[in-house]
This record gives sequence, C-alpha cells and structure tokens, in this order.
Amino acid sequence: MCIRLFIIIIILFLSSCSLNKVVKHHGVHFLEEKQKHFLINAAPGAGKTICASFIAKSLIDLDEVERVIVIAPRSEVVSQWADKFKFVTDRYMIKITAAMAGIEGHGIDLCATWSAVQGLLEVFQKICNESKTLVICDEHHHAAVQAAWGTGAEGAFKNAEYVLVLSGTPVRDDGQETTWFAYDSQGKIDHPKQGTFTLTYGEAVDANYCRPITFHRHEGKFTVTLENNEDVAVSGSSEVKLKSEWKKIPGLQNALDFYRLAQTPKYLSDEKTPDPDSYQATMIKWGIEKLNTLRDLTPNAGGLVIAPSILVAEYMAKLLEKLDEEKPVIVHSNMAKPDEQIKAFKNTNKRWIVTVGMVSEGVDIKRLRVLIYLPNAQTELHFRQSMGRVVRTLEDNDISRAYVIMPKHKIFEEYARRVEREMPARFRKDHLVDNKIKICPECSAECDKTANECSECGHVFTKTKQKYKSCPECEALNTLSAKSCDNCGKKFGHNFTIGLDEALRLGAIIRGEDIDESDVREAEKIYPEIRKNALEANSAAFLKILQQVPEEMMTRFIKIVEESKKK
Repeated sequence: MCIRLFIIIIILFLSSCSLNKVVKHHGVHFLEEKQKHFLINAAPGAGKTICASFIAKSLIDLDEVERVIVIAPRSEVVSQWADKFKFVTDRYMIKITAAMAGIEGHGIDLCATWSAVQGLLEVFQKICNESKTLVICDEHHHAAVQAAWGTGAEGAFKNAEYVLVLSGTPVRDDGQETTWFAYDSQGKIDHPKQGTFTLTYGEAVDANYCRPITFHRHEGKFTVTLENNEDVAVSGSSEVKLKSEWKKIPGLQNALDFYRLAQTPKYLSDEKTPDPDSYQATMIKWGIEKLNTLRDLTPNAGGLVIAPSILVAEYMAKLLEKLDEEKPVIVHSNMAKPDEQIKAFKNTNKRWIVTVGMVSEGVDIKRLRVLIYLPNAQTELHFRQSMGRVVRTLEDNDISRAYVIMPKHKIFEEYARRVEREMPARFRKDHLVDNKIKICPECSAECDKTANECSECGHVFTKTKQKYKSCPECEALNTLSAKSCDNCGKKFGHNFTIGLDEALRLGAIIRGEDIDESDVREAEKIYPEIRKNALEANSAAFLKILQQVPEEMMTRFIKIVEESKKK
C-alpha cells in the first residue's frame, strides 16, 4: 500500500471530529506526497492515543497492516496503550520485555517501553521484516539520535511499513535531535508539512479536547536566619546579593534561591511533624479549597502533587493528610509496584495522589483537575507534560477548568504566559460561577448545593469541612485562599521563616542524599550511554551497581570514583 492511503485514513478519521477545521487546508498536500514517517504533534492531553488506535484499526481493516508495535515512555503508559488499543480495535496487545523471547512468533500486537527497545532489537527487526508492521512511537522525544534509545529505535524499526510518531513536546530541552526527523538551523523539526499534523494546546481547547487552564502563581517571601541571627530576605522577584562576610558560608548563595526554599520541607520543633503554616502547606490549602469546589460538579475530581524528591513527596503527603483529613496515595520509584498504585488511584474516588515524576508524562487519569507543581526539573518540556495530566476532558459537555498551583518563579512564569497566549481569548479568564447545585456521585442527579442527601437515590453527601484563617488585624474569619480580609481589607502576607540548616538543603534529595540540580541534569544526559555500555559489555556486576545507584546520582558517583583515583 502506498503512503497516500495511510494519509487518507488519517484525514478521514480527523475529519470525523471537530479536528477537521484544523487539518482541512492540509488535505491536498497530504495526498500528494509519500511520507513513511508521519508526525502527529498534538498538545499533551489532546487524545493522541485514541487517534492513533483508530488509524491502526483502519489500516488493519484494509489488510494493509498485519502487526502493530507501540513504544511508550513508562510501564503504566504501556499498559494504558494495551487497554485503549483493545477497546478501539478489539485486538489484544501484549506488553513485552527482553525476557519474553519467542512471543514475536505468535502474531500478537506488542507494546514496550522505550528503555526496552535496545534489548528487543532482534525481536522487532524480525517482526518488521516478516510482517507489514505499523510502529507507533509515543512521546518520541525520548529517542535522541545519539542516545541508546534513539539508536535502538532506528535499528529495530528500519523495515517497518509505517512509523506513526506521536508527541506533545517533539523538541528536546537538551537540544539533541531525535531519530527519523531532520532539524533546521534553529533546532526545530524540519519535517515536511505533508507528513505532519499539528494541534496546539489552544486549538485543542477550542475543539474541546482539552480544558482551559488557570495558573495560580503562589507568592511567598522567605526570611532565612543566619547563625549570627541576621536575617536575609528571599523572594521570587530578585536575586539575593550577599554581604562579603556571608560569602564565607559554603553553599549559601545557592541556598538563598527562592525556588529551592519553596521546595525545602519545614518541620515543627520536633523536626518530624510538617509545619501546617509552611510555604508548601499554603499551596496545599489553596489546592484543597479549589478541589472542594470542583467536586460539587465533578464528584470524583482529583488532585496531583508533583514533588522534587521522595523526601519532599512524603512530607507533602503528611501535610495533605493533616490538612485534608484523608490519606493521599503516594507513588515513587522506591515503592513496590508503583504502577499498580497509580492504577488503583485512577479507579477510585481518592482525592489526592503525590508522586515524584511518575505521573508527569503520558499517564492518563482523566479525573485529575488540580496540579500542585513543585518538581526538580525546570524545563518547558516537563512543564507542558505535567500540565497535560490535568487538562484532559471527560466528555463533550465538560466545561470545567484545569488548575495549576506553582511557585511564583520567573521560569515557570514564562512557561505559563506562553500557554496562556496560546488559548483563545474567551478562555483566558477564569469566570467563576456561584454554582447552586452539586452532582450526586451515585446517580448523577442534580441536587441543591446545601442538600445533605440526594433527592433521587438517597445517597448521603460527605460533608466537606470548610476551613478558615483568622485575620491578624480584626480576627475575622476568611477562606484559606483569600488574599485579603473580607472584613477590614488587610492584605494577607506570605512570609515564611526558615533556619540556615534547612536553607542549606540543596538540590534534589535522592534517597536521603542532597544532589545539586546541575549534577542531576548532567546525570540524566549520561546515564543512558552508561547503561548501554554496561549492556554491551555484558557486565552483570556493573549492571547490579547501576540498579543500586539512582539515575540522578550518577554524576556524583563518577566524581567520587575520580576523586578516589587521585588519592
């Protein structure tokens, strides 16, 4: 089959929904050119998985494709692919690992993670050589040309009939090129328009594939008390200039960074109990209040917290349990079966899930509405991928918004402004409506907002305890998210005092170790190549070491080895 028919199928599918107004003017070009590699560049949360599954079904029904292989970033995302692919095509898709040799001969559609591609090289080559194969590459930015995953993908799928590339963020933050696509002098993908379909976040909002988003810039001012009892003020608007005598304190300049302080846990005097008035606690209080409002009309709406480290994730989980009176689900890489924890949250009515980056890319939990964003990564790719977790619409009549609560930090502020500029003007403002109803979670009946039970099925509504804060000026009670007193007008400040020892807790905290941000980024770059070399050397001992050393700590590990050599 010529690629022309493949493109026709894509156009037919897209024109069956409201996307047709976006792609109509490209149709003629699609029909004129042959492109083996087709790129769907659509905003995170716009529904690329379902779209690609329909395209696969059309090709299968026409007997133009015999096998389908899906490559996705994470194990949980791979499982989602298998479920959605079965729903659309009525064909089973098996998750495959390097240990499952021989399964390629069963004629079953397969899915795997990007990290598994290198180990399955021969399996995928055999399938592509023997069957007409459609390869679907999800979140293609993982396949950097010079990295192991990119090299593996290029070799594994060289003889595939078609390669359908899906990405919400196709350009990598590190500037590396990804396999199969050429790049222009500015580092942007230079793939022919005839082989590309693009859907921006703004277009996805306009087409009701994604919900509009509101960014809550969470302000805060920190006062760091030094050992000589001098105070240093730190805010997100200006850099701290140290006095000459302060420069003698190792690491202080880095410690007096607004975003680092925003990530730093603060405890009560027992050094175990999270401070309910800390900066992170005020972020959580705002999120709780917003989620309470959203759950009136979407009873199963949930919230996501992305933390910078396991230590901070556990700290945030304890704060949530204290402030929201419900223990959240917590997920991180040191837990047994974290994917099962994510799946459990997805299918329950639990209010919050706290993670360390495990739900930031590709994971589809449609009921998420609120994101508290406090990660270690500060890249636009991570920002948009994380945003994608809370913008997915539930159904055609979903009129709710997504909310991101983030530190008022200049980097995030710029990313947020770009997203806001993409949205159609009518969606940029959050038009608050005083809802007089709430939806019953059992029968979906509309009930009076003040009702104690559903008039249709008798379901007893859980009472949400409204919490207030007292004005220090007039002692009037105000909602937790109020920026000023409703009674006297006094503005509520967000001033937080932190000790020097706490302020010096720098960078990523990995398994109790303090890792500088620059080391974390460097480790992320070199780790794939180190792992590749270990696999090629067939060194079981070194692979065992890699299992014990988290990816983020690799740069520090190498420095320690180098220092030992010098001594």
